[in-house]
Amino acid sequence: MAKAKYTTHIGMVDILPGEVEKWRALEAIIHEEAAKFNFEEIRTPILEQTELIVRGVGQLTDIVSKEIFAFKKGDSHYVLRPELTAPVVRSYVQHHLNQRGGSQKLYYIGPMFRAEKPQKGRQRQFHQFGVEIMGSNDPVADVECIAFMMRIYQRIGIENFELKVNSVGDPESREAYKTALRDYLGPNLDKLSEVSQKRFEKNPMRILDSKEAEDQEFIKQAPVIRDFLNEETEEHFENVLAYLDDLSISYTEDPYLVRGMDYYTRTAFELTSPDLGSQDALAGGGRYDLLVEEIGGPSTPAVGFAAGMERLLIACEELDIKLAEPKSVDVYFVSLGDEARKWALTHLPKAREAGISTTMDYMGRSMKAQMKDANRENADYAVIVGSNELAEGKFTLRNMRESEEMSLSFDQIIEKLASR
Repeated sequence: MAKAKYTTHIGMVDILPGEVEKWRALEAIIHEEAAKFNFEEIRTPILEQTELIVRGVGQLTDIVSKEIFAFKKGDSHYVLRPELTAPVVRSYVQHHLNQRGGSQKLYYIGPMFRAEKPQKGRQRQFHQFGVEIMGSNDPVADVECIAFMMRIYQRIGIENFELKVNSVGDPESREAYKTALRDYLGPNLDKLSEVSQKRFEKNPMRILDSKEAEDQEFIKQAPVIRDFLNEETEEHFENVLAYLDDLSISYTEDPYLVRGMDYYTRTAFELTSPDLGSQDALAGGGRYDLLVEEIGGPSTPAVGFAAGMERLLIACEELDIKLAEPKSVDVYFVSLGDEARKWALTHLPKAREAGISTTMDYMGRSMKAQMKDANRENADYAVIVGSNELAEGKFTLRNMRESEEMSLSFDQIIEKLASR
């Protein structure tokens, strides 16, 4: 077989028939559960202004410094969106969604792009779903985000996971914590990884997120941010934990949990699964009360999360969870001769109008080849049409599962199949 001349870019994959069905089933679950939680779907462009992502996500984050796909057209600078919180916030500000009244409960599903090294469950084009609750300062909003996130995995049947929660503080308490963190790490700065040394001055909290081996012993003994929370932030976090208890949602307090974006404040959370190996994150999020104002909107508290769809599907494979049944078609028209072929073509729409999925041979093959194709298409029934059947107005309906046959008129066939 000749090698394909054109292929997908590194880290970008085709989702082929047989796999698409799993994606559609997952998307259907997300839409159904979002409706139950009264979330409204939002869809934003794949292209956003580079400055939005830089200001929203953070100049010093790995996403902005190393991973964005950015380019210029004329005097405009664009980026393929690497995440969706900043674009949703941009849309919230641009369209004055705050004027709709109440908190805005939004959810999304779509592709993201990051120029990172492809790995299991993470490609350069990957897909996420997530929610944003904008306009509420109440810990209930934090817990509703977590509850929705957990509900998706519970609905699918994934139970082997751990919810980690933390508070990353408000700006005041976080600055005090950064000072303590620098005082603690400073004497051993030369022993930290190169990446952590670069983060030391401007973003020392990101050192806590390091996976580098040389950083781990220092992270384990680092000061805990909760010791630096002011009364209001501590109370908010205590209420989040209490509400999680009220909902019987199990969690682990992780005092060193930080998120990869600069916009997070107060509540931070992450869902992990050992079924994913070393890259074990399924979903994560938190509160970002300063982001709306940061990109030009009114001061607006907000909280949300995002979840990787590829990683969720990998977890399903590891746990042998089948999201979708194998593709099938209700009936396959097997036609013998030109007149029968014409009859089949003109009767396909009539069957489809009755809600019956229908197909036929497109290659003029023999009856044997058509029956083989009907099996390949996983057809429930085959309708065999030849000159004798056309003359009599009765057609052979074969049950492909039980190998039973009966002779019926077309109207009888439609009635039988439609009433299943």
